[in-house]
Amino acid sequence: MEKKKPSFKRQYSSYKKRGKVQTSWRKPRGIDSKQRKHKKAKGAHPRVGYGSPRVTRGMHPKGKHEVLVRNMKDVESLNKDVLVRISATVGEKKRKEIIAICEKKGIEVINR
Repeated sequence: MEKKKPSFKRQYSSYKKRGKVQTSWRKPRGIDSKQRKHKKAKGAHPRVGYGSPRVTRGMHPKGKHEVLVRNMKDVESLNKDVLVRISATVGEKKRKEIIAICEKKGIEVINR
């Protein structure tokens, strides 16, 4: 059974003294920093052991691999076990054609 990853929070992000410190992870660098010294109660550091399994790495939360499609040729080579994300540079006319082909093949489009 796989353990849940902890949320890696930035040091002092819960303090409000100097406004709001963002919660996104940054490596603690202070000389007396408890988090840098890996004290147990001060929050976990991102490490190699927290990595996800190689099979599920890079997958969409729906459990399939995601493919970026820019034209009709990209769709023709795909099968049902992928999810399609249509590129933002594709116009409305081509987008409708790509969606129609995906529906015929039974491929799910993430961003309609």
